Amino acid sequence: MQFQLPQFIEYETKIVGPLTFKQFMFFGIAGAFLFVLYFMLPLSNFLAIAIFIGGGTFVLVFGKTNGRPLLIVLKNFLTFTASNKLYLWKRKKTFVSFKPREGKRSLIPETEKKQELPLKIAEKSRLKKIRSRLEIS
Repeated sequence: MQFQLPQFIEYETKIVGPLTFKQFMFFGIAGAFLFVLYFMLPLSNFLAIAIFIGGGTFVLVFGKTNGRPLLIVLKNFLTFTASNKLYLWKRKKTFVSFKPREGKRSLIPETEKKQELPLKIAEKSRLKKIRSRLEIS
């Protein structure tokens, strides 16, 4: 039996009309900034700046790229550009010792230590032997 898995479960609740709290705060901050500029600038300058700030706020709040909000994309971009991008691997030199510690008994009894066989030298690989046998046959 197959079940359909829910997708797109990231859902922010709408607080003020069709806006989430985050979207409402962005519009509120932009509105407050424009309110202050209205009293500080002449009307023609204010209108030019208001169109630029209002449009930018609208694009930042409602814009999406690849299904992700533009605010998150902008945050990721700024984080990436501000972080270090040079990764170097520096090998640490550590010395490994295989000597048994003093005062500890070895797991191999003394009688077996004396009877150790010398190391065997490996013969040529068996593949070469098999290949030569196949060529001869």
